[in-house]
Amino acid sequence: MLMAALAALFMGVGFLVAGQQGALIAFLMAAAMNAFAYWNSDKLVLRMHNAREVGPEHPLHPLVARLAERAGIPMPRVYIVEQAQPNAFATGRNPQHAAVAATTGLLSLLDRDEIEGVMAHEIAHIKNRDTLVMTITATIAGAISMLANMFWLFGGNRQQNGGPGPLVAMLALVVAPIAAALVQMAISRTREYDADAIGAEISGKPRALASALAKLSQAAGRIPNPVAARNPAAASLYIVKPFGRGAADNLFSTHPNPENRIAALEAIAAEMGQGGGASLSMSGPRRASALDPNRRF
Repeated sequence: MLMAALAALFMGVGFLVAGQQGALIAFLMAAAMNAFAYWNSDKLVLRMHNAREVGPEHPLHPLVARLAERAGIPMPRVYIVEQAQPNAFATGRNPQHAAVAATTGLLSLLDRDEIEGVMAHEIAHIKNRDTLVMTITATIAGAISMLANMFWLFGGNRQQNGGPGPLVAMLALVVAPIAAALVQMAISRTREYDADAIGAEISGKPRALASALAKLSQAAGRIPNPVAARNPAAASLYIVKPFGRGAADNLFSTHPNPENRIAALEAIAAEMGQGGGASLSMSGPRRASALDPNRRF
């Protein structure tokens, strides 16, 4: 439904701006830019983070291998990012060309089960082909922004021929890109909920993932993320919002509120017959244990 809403917004703005021809030109331009990003996204993202690939000698590698086997996808490449903020992300254009990465801050903060829950979440993103979904939404949202700019530049001329005037052009310039961004962020939030649910199924440990989300969200509010600070567009990559948490699932957030995610995971745990544990919350007890990189999980 969200994808349909985004497509409908594009079609409406395109018709208003320059008819079918103008809409097609803007769409092709946005598609070309996003196709380049899609095919090279993994290299760009990993280079942005100065990530280093690790092999079977690192304890994270066999853990990811087991999760990938359970999920029925090819083994992704495994990377470590030297960064204090605990976080993780997945990238790659499809399951055959995918990578998962965890920061050193995450490995030192979480215990083994929590790390497994986080990696299962990232494996779920790969299994769900979320990079493809977000590329499509980015293409359409980018095309809408281009059309809005075209509308602003050429709207006055069209008024002479019965087209929209400057006021309508201004509204399109401001409203259309904001509306597209809101839909794009809503799609991003739904993908996080889906990855939580499927990640819990893959790992079989929804409460461990819920515990990890509580710790990561708390830490993100205290520890800066220099990569996200330099490149705000990278915020949607991570398992938790790198700039701290908001009070609710607000329209301008790329991530759901962590307490809502935790509540959903607790419900999944109850369905799996894993209820009965202490309820998790953002202000609940934290049990961090350092991860020895020389130790096998």
